[in-house]
Formats: sequence, C-alpha cells, structure tokens
Amino acid sequence: MTSSFSITSAIADPGLLDLPWDLPLDAWPDEFIAALPKGISRHLVRFAHLSGHVVAAKETTSEMAHGEYEMLKTLQRLDVPCVEPLAVISNRVDAEGDPLPDVLVTRHLKFSLPYRALFSQTLRPDTATRLVDALAALLVRLHMIGFFWGDVSLSNTLFRRDAGAFAAYLVDAETGKYYDGGLSTGQRENDLEIARVNIAGELMDLEAGGRVDEELDPITVSNGIVKAYRSLWTELTGPESFSSSERWRINERVNRLNELGFDIEELAIRTTEGGTTVRIQPKVVDAGHHQRRLLRLTGLDAQENQARRLLNDLDAYAARYGKKDADEEMIAHEWLAKVFEPVIRAIPRDLRGKLEPAEVFHQLLEHRWFISQNESRDIPLAEAVSSYVNEVLRHRRDEATMIEPSTGMLTLPLSIVDDADEDDWRSKV
Repeated sequence: MTSSFSITSAIADPGLLDLPWDLPLDAWPDEFIAALPKGISRHLVRFAHLSGHVVAAKETTSEMAHGEYEMLKTLQRLDVPCVEPLAVISNRVDAEGDPLPDVLVTRHLKFSLPYRALFSQTLRPDTATRLVDALAALLVRLHMIGFFWGDVSLSNTLFRRDAGAFAAYLVDAETGKYYDGGLSTGQRENDLEIARVNIAGELMDLEAGGRVDEELDPITVSNGIVKAYRSLWTELTGPESFSSSERWRINERVNRLNELGFDIEELAIRTTEGGTTVRIQPKVVDAGHHQRRLLRLTGLDAQENQARRLLNDLDAYAARYGKKDADEEMIAHEWLAKVFEPVIRAIPRDLRGKLEPAEVFHQLLEHRWFISQNESRDIPLAEAVSSYVNEVLRHRRDEATMIEPSTGMLTLPLSIVDDADEDDWRSKV
C-alpha cells in the first residue's frame, strides 16, 4: 500500500495493512470481499477477509467511528452480547490525495444472521415473535448496565439460533450512550418506544414487499416488545412482598430468575415490625446462569437456551445410568466424552458450517424425540445422528463464516455411544 492512513486498534493484526484503504469501500476488488447477508444500514458496510476471519468494515465520520469503537469495547468489558470492535482506520486518502471517510472494523459474529436472512421466503408470526422476544431480552440487559441505545431495531441487531429461540447481539452502537449511574425510567421508556416504532416500520416494509405471512400483524408483533420487556424487567428488578410464613417464596423467586437465565449476587430482604411481612428485591442480577454452569462443568461456551438444553441432557444422562449422586464435574466430563463430543465429531466436515455445535446437539435431541414419537420406540443415538445428518442438517444453508474450502466427508469411522449400553462403541455413523 502506498497511501497513508492511521490504525487505532487494541489487536495487532498485520493483515489490516493489506486491505485497500486507499479505495472507497464500494470500490474494493472482489478478492477482498466476503459474500455474506447484510442488514440495512445508513452507512456503507462491506464484509472482507482478514487473517482467516471475516470482518465488517463501515464507512462513517471520524467522531462516530472512534466513539462507537470505544462504546463497543465498554460493552464487551461489561459482558453484553455485541460484535467485537477491531480497529478504526482514519486519515485515509485516495490515489489523488483526496480524503476518504474513516472506517470502523468489527469482527463478524460467526453463526449470526441479520433478521432478513432468518427466513427463506415469508416471515411467519412465531418467528417474528421470537426475534422480538430476543431483542427485548437484549434491551433489558443493556438498560440494566446503564446503556441507552437510541436506535433499537431489528436491523441494528444480529441473531443467533438458541435452542428453538434466538439470542440477540447489538451490532450498531453509534447512537448509544453509557450512564454509569444507570438509566431513568424516562430514558428506558424512550428506548422502548423507539424499539416499538422501528420494529413496526421494519415489519411493514417486509409486508409491503410481500415477505411476511398474511397472518402477521406488524403492529401486534411490535407491541410485543413492550410486553416482553416490561415482564422481564419486573421479574428482574421488581420488589415482592409476602407473609413471613411464606419464606419459601424467597427461594422460588431466585429459582424463577435462574430459569430465566439470570444469577443474583445480592438480595435485599426486609421484614416489618413483628415479622409479619417480608419484602425482597434483587439488587445485582447477571445474565448467563446456565451458560456459566455449562462452561464450568464442561468448558463448552453456548447460548443460554442451548446451555439449558445441554445441561438437561447431562442431568438425564446421570439419572439414566444411576449417577445422580456422583460428583457433578466427573459426570459432566463423562457425558462430554461419551455423548456430546462423539456426536459433534460424527458430523461430516463439509456440514460443520451449518450450525453451532451446541445448536446441532439441541436439534439432534429434538429430531430424536420426533422420530421416536413417530415410530413408537426409543431411537438409539447413533441412528438418530445418521437420520438427522441426512434428513435435516444436509439440507440447511451454512450459517457460519467458512473461509477455508470444505474438505469433504470424514474418512475415519466415528463412534456414537448407544443409550442401550454406554460402553458399546460398535454403532457407527
């Protein structure tokens, strides 16, 4: 590269020097471009290959590029689901020495898709509702740490599949502001109204293009984010009063929050004079209850609902083989080695870009239950894997960013533990 430019980055990646920063993004040669589905953006965004990965490059003003870069770093530090900021490229000039816009570079989130890419033909009401519910959960998490988004929409969000639901990730933070002291009710309601209006507009746009099911009502679906948000916010932060004889409701509240995927670090408990009434209120709530347990036990990093499903299978494995009273970490290691890992290894290499491993395992369990019901018999895991691969997975489109060419089918036979005998490795897929 002969032109001058500046790179602001916390990650030293020499590959950034090889990209054609002396050209406007819309003039980049095809050799640098990765063909991935994009959401709607007010700025020009291109996906590019960088050091074996894919990155998103967005042209914007210098102030916005640096501001969003720092904001995304802050959100990552606070463990909020968002894209990873890599660099800001500034002081760009073209071959004639004319200035070019600054570029924010973020890492593409593997297995994520913009909402318009999550349906092949028409958007069904249940899919739209699941997307809105995921966005509501993300908005609650953002508000709890004091982040005002300012432009909440489906377009500014990426979605990953999460065991029948979706997990939402913030992808555009240029309008966001972080308040260390938290948000006021008015700020939260403002963000919520922005979300409702934007979602209604996005769905109406799809409706005008004939891309939604005729039963889908954009207003009803967009109003759903208000209901979902307020329900979750109340559960996480609202006070609860009950008789002192009903102390079991303290554990019930904690269990409900855990089921929603949140942990409580502190619980304020107050009693009235005479001890007739108890009032409780969560003080600090962190998301990812099942994620953390699964990571601690197995080292697997999954979405929250995926983690819940995998943990349920782990618990069922312990019960099935009479190991419920054994050491939890030992059982988790055994389940990982004899159930989860053999299943994932049995997926042909050319199909591994279809879905995340945890989502593959979840869908396999769903498929196994379905064919077991249809055939009125217990389906061995090996048989279920073979059926799932050939009847379901092979017909899905890839949702990962696969840079390297596919290497075809695995040549070594890989074993799957059979439920009838956990030590029987004779079943092959």
